[in-house]
Amino acid sequence: MRKFMASARLLAGAAGAGALLSGVPAYADQPQPWETAFQAPATEMMRQIEWFGNYTMWFVVPITVLVLALLAVCVLRFRASVNPVPSRTSHNTLIEVIWTVGPVIVLLLIAIPSFQLLTAQYTPPEEAKLTVKATGNQWNWDYEYQIDKSFSFNSAVLQDADRAKAGKEDRNLYPRLLAVDNELVVPVNTMTRVLITATDVIHSFAVPSFGIKMDAVPGRTNETWFKAEKEGLYYGQCSQLCGKDHAYMPIAVRVVSDAQFKTWMETAKTDVPAANKALMAAIDGTNKVAAAGN
Repeated sequence: MRKFMASARLLAGAAGAGALLSGVPAYADQPQPWETAFQAPATEMMRQIEWFGNYTMWFVVPITVLVLALLAVCVLRFRASVNPVPSRTSHNTLIEVIWTVGPVIVLLLIAIPSFQLLTAQYTPPEEAKLTVKATGNQWNWDYEYQIDKSFSFNSAVLQDADRAKAGKEDRNLYPRLLAVDNELVVPVNTMTRVLITATDVIHSFAVPSFGIKMDAVPGRTNETWFKAEKEGLYYGQCSQLCGKDHAYMPIAVRVVSDAQFKTWMETAKTDVPAANKALMAAIDGTNKVAAAGN
């Protein structure tokens, strides 16, 4: 389904293919209007989740069609006008065996890969090379990089009046209600541990393209992880009802090269806004070079 929707969007945007190619490293994936499938996966874990979703559809669709067919047969064949004398049959051993054994088999076929996927989500394949603490507030996020000399900053929804000053006027790249003033920056192909907590009420840290969603609970620290395989800008949102501005609590993660991350971090330790502007300029320059090469 996701591949079908992606193909449809590709055909619809063929006229602007040149502009799209110039921004491949920056665009990654984000929610689309009327989207009915998952966002494009940026991690191995999300690919497994997507596979499991497609796998379960092989059970959901036939079962739904079968139930609708049985309902149609009951309505048409056993309605009072054509069946004035109801059957007095009370037992059918074969049917009872089928509707008992059948669901058990289906549940086993779904449960086994489901448990395997759940286990994989809580079992990182390697040690984390970067640890970031994400703290949910009403209604923004604090990010703390736990390195030798730790530093932290706040990330809140980007106001329209601040777009020009932040250099984020492109609404395709920085969508309304998803763009933030300061993104969480991480290096590509790096195992990243995220420690998640909250200061007031329960929030939830979720980034669909990474296949992660973890509650942020006051007084408790939860943990999740991801290893982004593609550079770009990825969006998520708080996925737990947390008050009147719940809808205005986005999450933005910018995945960059190792060299860009090291340069950004050196500046971010003392000046996060300046580090972000320098990083955006470097990414724009890379995109322009890539566009010229095409």
